[in-house]
Amino acid sequence: MSNREVAHKLVIVESPAKARTIEGYLGRGYVVESSIGHIRDLPQSAADIPAKLKGEPWARLGVDVDNNFEPVYVVARDKKSHMTKLKGLLKDADELYLATDEDREGEAIAWHLLDELKPKVPVHRMVFHEITPAAINAAVENPREIDMDLVEAQEARRILDRLYGYEVSPVLWRKVMSGLSAGRVQSVATRLVVDRERERMKFRVASYWDLEGTFDAGEKHDQRMFPARLHSVDETRVARGSDFGQDGELKPNAKVVHLTKSRAEALASGLHDTEFAVRSVESKPYTRRPYAPFRTTTMQQEASRKLGFSASSTMSVAQRLYENGFITYMRTDSTTLSETAISAARSQARDLYGPEYVPDAPRIYASKVKNAQEAHEAIRPAGDSFRTPAQTGLTGDQFRLYELIWMRTIASQMKDALGNSVTIRLGGVASTGEDVVFSASGRVITFHGFLKAYVEGSDDDSATDDQETRLPNVSEGDAVNAAAIRAEGHSTKPPARYTEATLIKELEEREIGRPSTYASIIGTILNRGYVYKKGTALVPAWLAFSVIRLLEEHFARLVSYEFTAGMEDILDEIAGGRRDRNTELAEFYFGSGQVEGLKELVTELGEIDAKELATFPIPGPDGSDSGIALRVGKYGPYLEGPGDDGTPAAKKANVPDDLPPDELTLEKAKELLANPAGEEIPLGTHPETGLEIVAKNGRYGPYVTELLPEDAPKKAKPRTGSLFKDMSLDTITLEQAVKLLSLPRVVGVDSEGTEITAQNGRYGPYLKRGTDSRSLETEQQLFDITLDEALRIYAQPKQRGRGASATAPLKELGNDPVSGAPVVVKAGRFGEYVTDGEYNATLRKDDSVEAITLERAAELLAERRAKGPAKKTAKRGAKKSSAKKTTKKTAKKTAKKS
Repeated sequence: MSNREVAHKLVIVESPAKARTIEGYLGRGYVVESSIGHIRDLPQSAADIPAKLKGEPWARLGVDVDNNFEPVYVVARDKKSHMTKLKGLLKDADELYLATDEDREGEAIAWHLLDELKPKVPVHRMVFHEITPAAINAAVENPREIDMDLVEAQEARRILDRLYGYEVSPVLWRKVMSGLSAGRVQSVATRLVVDRERERMKFRVASYWDLEGTFDAGEKHDQRMFPARLHSVDETRVARGSDFGQDGELKPNAKVVHLTKSRAEALASGLHDTEFAVRSVESKPYTRRPYAPFRTTTMQQEASRKLGFSASSTMSVAQRLYENGFITYMRTDSTTLSETAISAARSQARDLYGPEYVPDAPRIYASKVKNAQEAHEAIRPAGDSFRTPAQTGLTGDQFRLYELIWMRTIASQMKDALGNSVTIRLGGVASTGEDVVFSASGRVITFHGFLKAYVEGSDDDSATDDQETRLPNVSEGDAVNAAAIRAEGHSTKPPARYTEATLIKELEEREIGRPSTYASIIGTILNRGYVYKKGTALVPAWLAFSVIRLLEEHFARLVSYEFTAGMEDILDEIAGGRRDRNTELAEFYFGSGQVEGLKELVTELGEIDAKELATFPIPGPDGSDSGIALRVGKYGPYLEGPGDDGTPAAKKANVPDDLPPDELTLEKAKELLANPAGEEIPLGTHPETGLEIVAKNGRYGPYVTELLPEDAPKKAKPRTGSLFKDMSLDTITLEQAVKLLSLPRVVGVDSEGTEITAQNGRYGPYLKRGTDSRSLETEQQLFDITLDEALRIYAQPKQRGRGASATAPLKELGNDPVSGAPVVVKAGRFGEYVTDGEYNATLRKDDSVEAITLERAAELLAERRAKGPAKKTAKRGAKKSSAKKTTKKTAKKTAKKS
């Protein structure tokens, strides 16, 4: 008789991986099974609504808004068999342990299991923050009851999101485009990205100049040569980028000298023979405290900066580490470490770096996150003693993320980094009479402290905490010589677009959403097409502009940053038992006093001009009406402009999907209208066939084609040829077009009589011999390559997969932040790709060899690593499921009784 057929204690967790690990720790007498996520949910479609409720006016919402917002829970069809399995295991059990995660979602899953299984045996709520034998055994011995306040907070959030999505989304369907969705946090996150792009669109570049000098402190100094930058002219500071506004003009209160190119060059010339002296030396102690241990958002940000992981990839890898007992729970907003964790970190830091790197007293970190759940720990290595990365046996992404978490935890219990920062001011008088001051700044670290173990990444180009700049040990009055002084021009830059890391940081700083939701929020706005990636930057699609415009004009409160943050506070208050769920939901949906509720907003929208929502005029240089406008259409964004005779909206042109909104200038709009997709540019008559040849702009770029006569057979297809990369529609000639149409070109025949042809494909130029294709290095080879050259290419072994790394790189990008290996761009059978020697990632349609950066390559490689070494067919995850919920009163009684 098997262990599962005798009386046992049934433990239910969320995931199968966690179940396997915990069952190994508990041993005989326990059966551990997973719920496979949520067991039930609100109805996902009309078909899921129970028949007896289909006539109710609120049924489509799945929430009885007129009866204390009572939700209807149903078990999905693909979860019913699993529920039958759980009930069968419970039938033979003498105790039930609900061991789901200790957060709102986990508490809700535990309650749903309790309500659906209706156990007649003792029920225990079992909680733990790490999956280790000691933690699991302690959780079994110290169970608690289900926290109904947490359950109600999760249910309130779920109902809020359902009401928001189901009431606002239909408005988008009617007025913007079918199939769109709105979300309580998703729409606000999209608004952040759109607002940043609006700032970039309004931005005007300002130019300013300064001087950069290289100075010589003399032979008596080891560090004699050092750089310095012009600080002031006649005691007035020189303008920097921060002194200019978004309009490209100096800010009203900026009392600075704005150097032009001519004045900067004249000043540099006037300083050619100037004698400089040290006017001041200011030295300050430098202290840098360790970073707090990871919480969810800081882990996501650092994994993005250091490892190139997306937020969803980070959480997926962390989930596997947690379930297999390597780290503590990864959804937390706490920076607290347990006493055993502090002891383990201090001990390991002492062993690895020496006792002089460990402070006398443990470091305690107070959470800066509002309403942080201090019962949770920060994310750290699991156990009472930490395994080094080498001791874990982990590989790939799991090794890299564990190493990051381990280093951060160890560093958090080490001593401060100490050093000195020095500022030197050098003065002199130009031959033209101006008194100038140059400034040099340096930093020397005298004791690295925690920096021995960990240095945090940076979102911009600022120096990292361990970076040193040494200056000579000069004193006030010392003479120095100018080895070189040159004028340097600068331009202000628009606000940087959000990356996943910086958007998560912004959401958290605004107290919008919760750490556990950020990865799914970003995934949603990407998958919905509201936002796309250009490198690592998040760029809003024009569709997002239309959606956000509608929401701002008609649902301003719902997309308000302050309102959304305030709703998180309300949910926290419900979780703490300090606010009533029904009262808050009623105010949100029905309104109160002067505040309009959601129901009133969607039923009294008034007139909404769908055409106006989808129209964005392209202004002239002075802000005037250019007569050109972008429209968001059913099949994507397009331009409308006046015809040659001045007729409004006579010309139309599609806008490339990968053209960021801030790059759609008036000049670019005119260029697109001059060569719209589908419009034919006549080039002349083919000298051999007599057919007319035209050039067009198509979906996959510009191309040439021949026009067949009206009486041509229906099966006849015109020849076409894509323009080479160095060609354009404006300059293409008839002679070039004829050559393009001659492709594919027969290069010759091999010794076995097989024909070899040179062809231009979507992924670049290549040779073809039967079914054997070989990439060519340049497009010009299509016309120039000889039979002997082609045969030499075919004489080489065909490069596939990793072997393809033997081909010469098209571009070298630098070292990958994850593997540390050099990253190069290569040409492959299916187009260009990036590789670090272990993983290959094909360039996307928005990428090009010329524009690809190391950051973009790292992102592509990280996505490829996340897929694993090879694709394997896996069972689809079961959909969310459910059943009708009992009343709150019954629920609390059930939990209390259990």
